[in-house]
Amino acid sequence: MGHTKFKLTGTCIAASTLVFSLHAYGQTTGTATPPGGGQRGDKTFSAEGTLTPTTVQSGIFIETPQTLTTPTTTGSRLGLTALETPASVEVLEGETIRQRGDQSITDAASRATGISQTSSASGNVFVSRGFAGNTSVMRLYDGTRQYVAGGTVTFPFDAWLADRVEILRGPASILFGEGAIGGAINTIPRKPTRDPISNEVRFASGSQNTRRTAFGSGGAIDDRWSYRVDLSDNRSDGYVDRGQSRSLVAAGAIRFDATPNLKFTLSHDYGTQEPMAYFGIPLINGQISPSLKTANFNVADTYLRFKDQWTRFDTEWAASSTVTFRNSVYRIFSDRHWQDAEGYAYSPVTRLITRSSFLGIDYTLDHVGNRFDATIKQPIASLANTLTVGFDVNRLKYARTRNDAGVAGAGVLTINPFNFVPGNFPTNVTIGELFTSQTSTRSFFAEDQLKLTSQLSLVGGLRFDRISYAKQDSRGIAADFSKQFNSTTGRLGVVYAVTPATSVYAQRSTAVDPLGGVVNTTLQQSQLDLTTGEQTEIGWKQLFDDGKGEFTLAAYTIKKKKLLIPDATNPLLSQQVGAQSSRGLEASLSYSPTSKIRFDINGAVLDARYDDFNETVGGVVFSRNGLTPPGVPEKMANAWVTWAFQPKWEAGFGMRYVGPRQINNANTGQAPSFTVADGSLRWAVKPGTTLALHFYNLFDRTYAQTLYSGNNQFILGRPRSVELSAQLRF
Repeated sequence: MGHTKFKLTGTCIAASTLVFSLHAYGQTTGTATPPGGGQRGDKTFSAEGTLTPTTVQSGIFIETPQTLTTPTTTGSRLGLTALETPASVEVLEGETIRQRGDQSITDAASRATGISQTSSASGNVFVSRGFAGNTSVMRLYDGTRQYVAGGTVTFPFDAWLADRVEILRGPASILFGEGAIGGAINTIPRKPTRDPISNEVRFASGSQNTRRTAFGSGGAIDDRWSYRVDLSDNRSDGYVDRGQSRSLVAAGAIRFDATPNLKFTLSHDYGTQEPMAYFGIPLINGQISPSLKTANFNVADTYLRFKDQWTRFDTEWAASSTVTFRNSVYRIFSDRHWQDAEGYAYSPVTRLITRSSFLGIDYTLDHVGNRFDATIKQPIASLANTLTVGFDVNRLKYARTRNDAGVAGAGVLTINPFNFVPGNFPTNVTIGELFTSQTSTRSFFAEDQLKLTSQLSLVGGLRFDRISYAKQDSRGIAADFSKQFNSTTGRLGVVYAVTPATSVYAQRSTAVDPLGGVVNTTLQQSQLDLTTGEQTEIGWKQLFDDGKGEFTLAAYTIKKKKLLIPDATNPLLSQQVGAQSSRGLEASLSYSPTSKIRFDINGAVLDARYDDFNETVGGVVFSRNGLTPPGVPEKMANAWVTWAFQPKWEAGFGMRYVGPRQINNANTGQAPSFTVADGSLRWAVKPGTTLALHFYNLFDRTYAQTLYSGNNQFILGRPRSVELSAQLRF
């Protein structure tokens, strides 16, 4: 399979999860992503690691899917392809994300198999395999985990930075530590490459007075130095009253190839957000009132301001053909502030809304660490074997400097939804717990692939985490305390390659979830045990029609024990209850039957339930056994079809279905299912210049994107919108 040369012949248009914009000059070749994570940039890879196009015609490029034969860094540290990994791993390519019109990582990831979002203005939250929240579905950036502080994770948010988004469904604790029973979502940023320097600029404008500007540049400076720079600015008036938002992200990296086998990369990423301060509307008589679709019941002086900075120094040394060392030194600093009113409840008697949950929170999170691993390829008794061992040490300092909560009579608590005056944040508030905490984690991990035969492999992993936690009350009122948590998790799987294009697998894995996000642990929570979970999964992965298509099927069962939930009578306390489980089926299909059309379809059905759950409400104990956890859809599906109907034209159409979701633990109500359709039309005007028209919520469906506050309060999704963009490459 020979290497292929490309000259810039227009903007590439694609629909698959492995389609890229080709804007390189001269020869475009590459090797598979190394175990430590590499930049594929503007290249696609076959099983042999070379670029293998199916067609190039007048700027239109539709690529045969290759996700099953491309190594990922999220499913394994061994550099295994998805066909070799006994787990469900999915890759969303950054160029495909942007070509579909998904501007955020959240929107992009929610098109993946079995993933839905339950995000709000204060952070991005996902649901996977029946488990919701940032302490059950982990967020990573370039393989480094983000600790949850204040219940939120806010970076990365802009899809412009992404080279790809890798998603591991099911427990990921053996790879990344506690907090990933449902899965992990890993955003891999664009990085320096050895390709010739190329640049791109994007301008976009659309509904709600939305404006977007972005710039990217990268490539080789000389035979040793290369770089990557990305900038993106987004602004909008929003689709609700007083819904203005803005964000800015800047990322830069420089790489030095000391030798062909020794590489150093220094990178820094900065993001600032002022998201739309909107937390939804209450239901009126159990329905979404059309007259309130654009209402925003937050206070007039609300604000949300998030700043995140990531600095990393990465070293990769291929000491020999069989031994590779990787090390990453990193610092993550977050500075977050918000002041708002987040809870709204409608009374059919008074026809008024009671506004509550007045939150004024300021905090900083300073996270430094070092991760090291070594991969060794050494036969054991004539059997091929690959072993990765390593450690991760990190320290977090969390400082909560403000935590206000509304009190009776504070501010405007009761408001008329049909003659609304926003009012201001209360001046008489109670001061919540102000504190600092220090969290130190020492982790050891090992992962191994042993090939028993040319077709049969054992893949196993083990991880040990020791977490030391200390908390001090800044006012000297609450008791200071310290606590140590230990956890051991593992995964053992078997993979059988029926043919080079077909593999089946089975695995058993365990996982751990933290208490309150570790850095927020209270004195009461410190007396409880870590939440534990275990999963059994079987699956089938298939290439077909000479590699033009890929198909995956997985079945799983997960059980989570010692759940931690807020006490229904006192949200400052927690209850640790029995067990929650989920079992389900997931399937995905990517297929290019011809060079002009591409289908990407996925779906998931599951049964999520409480198995042993007694909840105390108002001093009365209620059994929730057999009920569905709130916010969890039990049916999901996504589809995207792309048609290159003319040499320089491409049309795309996608649909996203999310099934009904329960609004509370008692299952007394639910949000209805919804289907949202999106579309795109792209025109390669001339080489290097593309115009694109993106349509969102084509049929203007009114739907609940997120169920908020555990009651009848829905955050509505974006109404029908359109954006026109121009992108230039040079």
